Amino acid sequence: MLLPPSVGDFVKPKHLALFVRDLVQRELDLSAIERAYSKDPRGNPPYHPGMMTALLLYAYCRGVYASRQIAIACEERVDFMALTGMQEPDFRTISDFRKLHRDALGGLFVQVLRLCREAGLAKLGHVALDGTKVKANASRHKAMSYARMKDLEPRLAAQVEEWLKASGAADKVDDRDLGAEVRGDEMPEWVAEKAARLAKLREAKEALEASAKEEAEELRAERVAEGKPVAGPRVPKALRGEVDPKAQRNFTDPESRILRKGSEYVQGYNAQAAVDAPSQVIVAAEVVAQQNDADQLVALLDQIEANTGSQPDEVSADSGYCSEANLEALEERGIRGYVATGRQERGMSSPTNREDDRRGPRSREMRARLRRGGWRSRYRLRKVTVEPVFGQIKERRGFRRFSLRGRAKVRCEWRMVCTAHNLAKLAAARLAAS
Repeated sequence: MLLPPSVGDFVKPKHLALFVRDLVQRELDLSAIERAYSKDPRGNPPYHPGMMTALLLYAYCRGVYASRQIAIACEERVDFMALTGMQEPDFRTISDFRKLHRDALGGLFVQVLRLCREAGLAKLGHVALDGTKVKANASRHKAMSYARMKDLEPRLAAQVEEWLKASGAADKVDDRDLGAEVRGDEMPEWVAEKAARLAKLREAKEALEASAKEEAEELRAERVAEGKPVAGPRVPKALRGEVDPKAQRNFTDPESRILRKGSEYVQGYNAQAAVDAPSQVIVAAEVVAQQNDADQLVALLDQIEANTGSQPDEVSADSGYCSEANLEALEERGIRGYVATGRQERGMSSPTNREDDRRGPRSREMRARLRRGGWRSRYRLRKVTVEPVFGQIKERRGFRRFSLRGRAKVRCEWRMVCTAHNLAKLAAARLAAS
């Protein structure tokens, strides 16, 4: 090459990398990120926040999530070079930037959603809700039940106490063997490891007990408000504040839970999404540590209104969201609901279940609505709206495991994944319109 190449020549003019770069530079408000950097001239200047933000968003769009892999891509892939201007931030720099601006990066979800709305996407005519189980950054083998904790704690404590006594009796021998500079009465590593394990076990046990007491107080208050008894042989065991012996807590990520995913069980979170049809733009995203989806319907509706300023006309959801309270909430908001009242049986035109008659009047009315619609029911939009989105995120972009730990961090990570999904939809829409 006689002349230095232009980074703009690395990829085609309408490439996604250039789209993300220009979008971040011209249309996104990064003031929450830029405020963290002062104009103090001391030290090396940081990489531009706009470049780092564009780098992370584009990496998520391409299914590259680990900071080390992003750093390698900046050195080896021309699309990343075109976006960064051939700058090569270290993986620690990328990781620290993501940690420092975690909340602000998660907040970009609303800004990108607004741009999708301005482009004619996400009209909220019909919105489908669903949840998918995503593995946590923790092994389910690092979880322990409350019953196991109660059994192990006294034995582990006795073992640590016995070893501490033995360690104290061996002080003189240690002084002789280790020399004058080492006191010789330090706790050996094999004792410290057991002591640390005992401390973690007690912490987890106390957390389960505190959670059980808190739930008992909330349940007691609810029963008092409803005029139900809070004492007696027939009241729920949860009112006593006793921990379920099978209740588990993970030592690596205590906020994650063991969840059923098809025929297997995973240590993870329940990632929720509300998706607009037919654009497949995600209009609300949340993460919970619960197996059941029922408690999330109203929360997702509230988030849709907060994100877009309006409510959808129609909502479809599977049987996991079906409850009298949820159906009542849809009625009060004036939203036409299509919520399955049971699992769809082979050969049936709509979801059904023999136990639906026991649910309540609103559930029976919903069941009749779905039966009347048959194959033409608007409920059919659910499978072609929200489930393909999870497929694109998990299969096409390879997102199957959270990198961060703790619900707050995981929530921001999920919102970044959803932001990347919406960016791809926005880029396709603008390309089609140009």
